[in-house]
Amino acid sequence: MGSAVQNALLRTVTRVSTALRSEGIRFILTGGCAVYARGGPETEHDVDVLVREDDAPHAVRTLVGAGMRAAEAPEEWLCKVYDGDRLVDIIFRPNDRPVTEEMLARSEEMRVGPARVPVQFATDVLVGKLLALGPLACDFTNLLPIARALREQIDWERLSAETAKSPYAEAFLVLAHRLGITQQGVHA
Repeated sequence: MGSAVQNALLRTVTRVSTALRSEGIRFILTGGCAVYARGGPETEHDVDVLVREDDAPHAVRTLVGAGMRAAEAPEEWLCKVYDGDRLVDIIFRPNDRPVTEEMLARSEEMRVGPARVPVQFATDVLVGKLLALGPLACDFTNLLPIARALREQIDWERLSAETAKSPYAEAFLVLAHRLGITQQGVHA
């Protein structure tokens, strides 16, 4: 069954999905909730959705109209709203890469709690997580269980190619390979 926090996040996913769809705003679920939807570990952090930058202000207005409250985001690549005390990140430029129609198309409808939601493919979720690694954020502790749980859904060659410029992602992929998480023969 999931924790109370996880269940509350799933209710928020349902509210976000219902509101955005009612306005025709294209989005996909990403981050920890996408990992959970794909069979990975539970998350108790927040709900992350990707939208095109042009749609972000409309998405915020729509969610505020659905009873959520907007919050200032110190980052310039996302907007934030709260559903009660649960944070929803509306991301339009993850890792300095704009959300495109092609990115939004790399998803599939999945049941997430009581709702059917477009969920980002596992490879793309992990690309985002690996590209977020850097000198001030280089902890593999949460990434290893995700990679292990989703390993059969990950295109390891594409993951390696899309993160090739990051030495932090390369280090993770080497470790994942040495631990036997990646498919045989796939190297960073």
